[in-house]
Amino acid sequence: MRPTLADAWAGGRNHFNSIRLVAAWLVIWSHAWAITGTPGNDPFAHLTLTRSAGAFAVDVFFVISGFLVAASFERHGWREFLVARALRIYPALIVCSLLTVCVLGPLLTTAPDYWRNPATWRYLAGNATLWRAEFWLPGVFEALPRTAVNGSLWTLPIEGRLYLALLVAGLLGMLRPWRYALAWALALAVACAYAWRHAPLPDWLAYLVWVTAFFITGTLLWVWRARIVLTWWGLLPLLVAAAAARGTPWFAPAYFAAVAYGTFCLGLLPRWLPSTGRHDLSYGLYLYGWPMQQLALLAGAITPMLNTLAATVFALVCAAASWWLVERPALEWKRKRFARMRHA
Repeated sequence: MRPTLADAWAGGRNHFNSIRLVAAWLVIWSHAWAITGTPGNDPFAHLTLTRSAGAFAVDVFFVISGFLVAASFERHGWREFLVARALRIYPALIVCSLLTVCVLGPLLTTAPDYWRNPATWRYLAGNATLWRAEFWLPGVFEALPRTAVNGSLWTLPIEGRLYLALLVAGLLGMLRPWRYALAWALALAVACAYAWRHAPLPDWLAYLVWVTAFFITGTLLWVWRARIVLTWWGLLPLLVAAAAARGTPWFAPAYFAAVAYGTFCLGLLPRWLPSTGRHDLSYGLYLYGWPMQQLALLAGAITPMLNTLAATVFALVCAAASWWLVERPALEWKRKRFARMRHA
């Protein structure tokens, strides 16, 4: 009998932390061209003609997130679910936002009114609460090719809202195979029809629709895990279809299917890939990657490769500190808290 996604998941071993760590690094690598002001894009963008390595990495983040967050909802009640999601995303984000505004900003700003400028506090409040992504601080990085202090943060408010949408869907009883499949198909059909009718969409809306599609597809894979066969042979025709459709309008759906299915093949099937265990540096690497690239540029790393290498070192140090000093203690507190609640 061919293994299902549920069988592979029940094995208890996965490589999602490793995949997300590589994906976070791909974001750094992909951003290096824009940050250094180098014309062109990363090689992955030339290969696909449409998706950069960073965009591909974000797609992977969202499809994994949709799967794992749905699994989290099934394990916990709604209160535990909210606490678990908040403790995973907020502590590291708040610390990163505070360090950016209170340390990096004052050290680098050329604005005499930095502390009085509303943009400073708008950056802190918007990013730390996930209300909206704010990218600029007064007088910081204003002479660089890209003036955003942290251009990667745009995905996080979307992620937070998708957590809440999944919670609502779960409370309404929608996370059942046929109900969810119908809602998923309807949502994609409406999105495709709207995109076709109003093309070209503004960039912000196109990104929102695209990553949301990956998130809800990850949730679909969780809901249907007992019925989805997971094999390398199942991935092969999807890769062939994507390669054949390169440069045509059919590439988008072929790429979408290949990435969604392939992420779980790579995350659950191999036994030879190294495992990071319970240590997850990917979130910290993602949070600190862009500002470390800006600092690396100021330090003289002016080519994409030099910038990527220098920023990787700096961001990994920050990510390790974030994991061991902020994220891991928050998760340990959560586990102890849930254990007490269950035994109360």
